[in-house]
Amino acid sequence: MHWPGGAMVHCTIGRVVIVSASIVALAGCMPWMSNQGDKAAPSAQVNAAKAAQAKVAAHAASLAAAAKAKANELGQIPVLMYHRIIEKPTSVDDLDPKVFRAEMERLVAEGYVPITAAEYATGRIGIPAGKHAVVLTFDDSSPSQLSLDGMGAPKAGTAVAILQDVARKHPSFRPVATFYVTKDMFGVTTPEEQAQMVTWLRNNGFDIGNHTRDHLNLRGREKKAVFDEVAAGHKLITDLVKEASPVTLALPYGNQPTKAEWARKGNSGKVAYDYGGVFLAGYNPAPSPYGKDFNALGIPRIRSGVKKGDCSKFCSAAWLDWLKANPDKRFTSDGDAKTVAYPKFKAPFMAKQFTGQALAY
Repeated sequence: MHWPGGAMVHCTIGRVVIVSASIVALAGCMPWMSNQGDKAAPSAQVNAAKAAQAKVAAHAASLAAAAKAKANELGQIPVLMYHRIIEKPTSVDDLDPKVFRAEMERLVAEGYVPITAAEYATGRIGIPAGKHAVVLTFDDSSPSQLSLDGMGAPKAGTAVAILQDVARKHPSFRPVATFYVTKDMFGVTTPEEQAQMVTWLRNNGFDIGNHTRDHLNLRGREKKAVFDEVAAGHKLITDLVKEASPVTLALPYGNQPTKAEWARKGNSGKVAYDYGGVFLAGYNPAPSPYGKDFNALGIPRIRSGVKKGDCSKFCSAAWLDWLKANPDKRFTSDGDAKTVAYPKFKAPFMAKQFTGQALAY
């Protein structure tokens, strides 16, 4: 046999003769070396077995982590509803900035982490283990919710400024919320100013939702009238910033049309909408999006308010008290957005479409 360069190699069973100034190892002439290489390389079966073992170990670790966090991702989520944040409230929907700040601080203290309405409605909830989801929603796009100074920063005392301030003091508190806008958008009137507001919100992690263009009561209206008004609100947003296409709708006054489905999906002219969720005006905590009782056509919200008068039982302070007293009823994360973790005995309440993500411990 000739080696490149002219060296001649004679192979026999018992010896190798190499005619060369250098020593050349030829694995092809040394079957015992080839066999050793085969033995050193893990077989496909060994790799498969190791992968299976790793999968079992990872699943066991996930179960242990879920149990440690007391995860219950089939639990209830408070969807809090705000309107104007002003120092001298004139209606039950208004809230003093000090009261709003105190409520945000309470959410921090009780382990809540905000998510957007879009994240909630589509089941994309990624918050740390042991934390509880809360959705902050703002209706009617009031200047008290967001106003920008000449440098593009939220003005002090607005809802967004307070949210960001609380988050700076408490890094675990995610400063996100959903703003349900109408044509009276944050007190600005020109398309350029309105686009500026929507762009700022989107660039800072906030969610834009449809509240219809004219804030008309949809109850009792004809199908076409409902489609026209919802589509007009959708177009209002996407004409300003195409990428800000809303994922959810908040019903004006919380009133559903004759057929609830009209508010979720429809079209008018060239504008079509198909929402992940439609929100009502207020009452009680919302079900988990992973549970059988989740209804995308009518998601309940809770009006913010202290425990007095008509708020003594059904506003935010009362419901947060109830969830604190009944921790097994509220949504608690396992820290993994890819799984839906819950105690085994709650399995009957799991929605079938999330079976592949189930982590029952």
